[in-house]
Amino acid sequence: MKKANKFQLKITLTGTKPLVWRRVIVDSDLLLEDMHSVIQSVMPWTDSHLHQFEQNKTLYASAEEVELDDFDLIDYSEIKLSDLIASEKDNLIYEYDFGDNWRHKIVIEKILPSTDSDIRAEYITGKNACPPEDCGGVSGYAHVLEVLKDPNDEEYHETREWLGLEDGEEYDHKCIPLDMEEVNDELIGLG
Repeated sequence: MKKANKFQLKITLTGTKPLVWRRVIVDSDLLLEDMHSVIQSVMPWTDSHLHQFEQNKTLYASAEEVELDDFDLIDYSEIKLSDLIASEKDNLIYEYDFGDNWRHKIVIEKILPSTDSDIRAEYITGKNACPPEDCGGVSGYAHVLEVLKDPNDEEYHETREWLGLEDGEEYDHKCIPLDMEEVNDELIGLG
């Protein structure tokens, strides 16, 4: 059986300043449920909220998580990434946490030839830390960053405590708190 091509994808968390993005290489035939796992690992999110994919106003989600008929969603359990995007610059949206509304734009940057490797997904690089979970979306994250700039802000100490920052420790929104080897070890189990 012929191995699938590889997609080099850029996953951008839309609306964030500074812009948060990750670059991964995945098999083109990766199932959407596995793509969900890739995004959760590389951002990293905690996978504690609902999610869906969107392309051309059609929504795809897990039938295990939601009643698809109630929301006019398509079960993505058998849908491959290449069923929705197949050419360079093609894109789709991944939305995570419908309250915070984290929207990720997934774009094919390059189509690479298949390899003999059994690795289905690999984290390559990225920029800026992912916002903290449950911070209130793009506007909430901007507020957190503003509060952290001003030790006199009435929310400063509470925000630091919520983020788990120790005395003297600064929140570095430019630092990606990921260990590339650890993330890629996590991705090995896909598919």
